[in-house]
Amino acid sequence: MVQGYELRRTGLRGLIWPAVFTLAMLPVLIGLGVWQLQRLAWKEGLMASIADGLGKPPAPLEQPPEAWKGLADKEYRPVSVVGHFRHQDERRLFATAGNTMGWHIYTPLQTEGGRLLFVNRGFVPDALKDPASRAAGEVAGQVTVTGLVRKPGSKGWFEPDADLARNIWYWRDLEGMTASLASEQDRARVLPFFVDAAVEPANPGGWPKGGVTRLDIPNRHLEYALTWFGLAATLVAVFAAFAWTRLRSEPGSE
Repeated sequence: MVQGYELRRTGLRGLIWPAVFTLAMLPVLIGLGVWQLQRLAWKEGLMASIADGLGKPPAPLEQPPEAWKGLADKEYRPVSVVGHFRHQDERRLFATAGNTMGWHIYTPLQTEGGRLLFVNRGFVPDALKDPASRAAGEVAGQVTVTGLVRKPGSKGWFEPDADLARNIWYWRDLEGMTASLASEQDRARVLPFFVDAAVEPANPGGWPKGGVTRLDIPNRHLEYALTWFGLAATLVAVFAAFAWTRLRSEPGSE
């Protein structure tokens, strides 16, 4: 009997580290599943907000003059603004369209109200990176821009800093684009958001090509949540099967 008891204790000791691993990983897996459910709620709210905004007519940014303040946090809200482009200050952000490498052209629009608004005028392929190669699209004089409000982006872990010398940007860095303007007065006048220009009216010559805002936002968070919860359940099942098998196989366990 004493020998059987010692063997059973040995078997239980063999379960300590598997149990520790299971207890350590279980809350991590469950936590990841809960996080994905929270992301699901956020994504569904965002998609509902986009659908609601797209169903409204463009709101004038400067009618009344401070109207933009009420629109700054309404991402994807259609807006309109009047001004003239400062093409000499355009900024080029690396982008792709399908399998084509190219650039999104961000150009400051000096508004009627005296502010500066960085407008994403659209995509150009790499062959048209030089403004001289798309001179027809360098519209002069007063224009009316319609498009969607976009908040500044955030830098990802693997995204490099902007190459100011070559005017190459890798994310929607409004703070950096603002700081790159030569005049302190200009920097103080920049509005705190971008506007993505609509596809119509098209620019003369066809470039830049507007309407680049991605609206088909993927939403697989429920799938991811179920995956994490499934892994948690599998971990418990594997540990239970391992423990049962180990205890059953010990001599004297019958």
